[in-house]
Amino acid sequence: MKRSLLAVPLALMLSVAAGCAPSDDSDDAKSSGSTPSASQCAVDQLPLTTDGKLTIGTDDPAFEPWFTDNDPSNGKGFESAVAYAVAEQMGFDKSDVVWTKVPFNTSYQPGKKSFDFDINQVSITAERKQAVDFSKPYYSANQAIIVLEDSKFADADGLDDFTTAGLGAQIGTTSLKAIESLGTQDAPLVYDDTTKAALALTNGQVDGIVADLPTAFYLVAAEIEGATIAGQFEYAGGEPEEFGLLLQKDSELTPCVDQAVTALTEDGTLADLEQKWLSASQDVPVLK
Repeated sequence: MKRSLLAVPLALMLSVAAGCAPSDDSDDAKSSGSTPSASQCAVDQLPLTTDGKLTIGTDDPAFEPWFTDNDPSNGKGFESAVAYAVAEQMGFDKSDVVWTKVPFNTSYQPGKKSFDFDINQVSITAERKQAVDFSKPYYSANQAIIVLEDSKFADADGLDDFTTAGLGAQIGTTSLKAIESLGTQDAPLVYDDTTKAALALTNGQVDGIVADLPTAFYLVAAEIEGATIAGQFEYAGGEPEEFGLLLQKDSELTPCVDQAVTALTEDGTLADLEQKWLSASQDVPVLK
């Protein structure tokens, strides 16, 4: 039985939705003032939620291509693969990784966390960094507009074509703020999750929905019959949004997680994983 659709004007949700402009800070993670030593980042020295285990949070459901079969623990999908690569870089065996369910829009709220880090397409923003820590970015993503194939917006040439479009997105996401930047006549509609936004498009309640590009590929392929990606676009000053691993504010673990992500960037691991799981992104036209 399908859950009821929830859509409310953006103006009513501003107190909940997080600001989502990419950070201009050169340091996207909490700085300890110096690079941590190998001994400081040894597994037996790390301040973990559970001794000897690396607890990783993500949402449920966990969508493709970020995860596969809604099972973060299988190592398949971009973010699952990244999480296990970070864990290995930090000295954890796969059997020492424990997953926990964390709703997207609560992950970046202030307070004590039930995980060591969270991976869930969370954009690094100045506003969120007031409440949580982020690692260096592990991925940069454009936004995408999904419409039905028979929509008048399916053949849009540029962002100006969407001025009269009714658009929606998931609460608390960069996609929601990106719609605001388009200057549409009507305020964006806000949905509890991407599945509900997709249902709204299917039911004709919106002309289009906005999501990060890899999620848009999944929605078009598996969730929304008769849909297409009208195009992708960069949000906030021409800079793509960046995703970071999220940690509790001022976590002593942050420098070691940051160090692991940096190593995986420098040795090409993250680029290889992106090519394996997210390579289709080049086929979508860029809207300006």
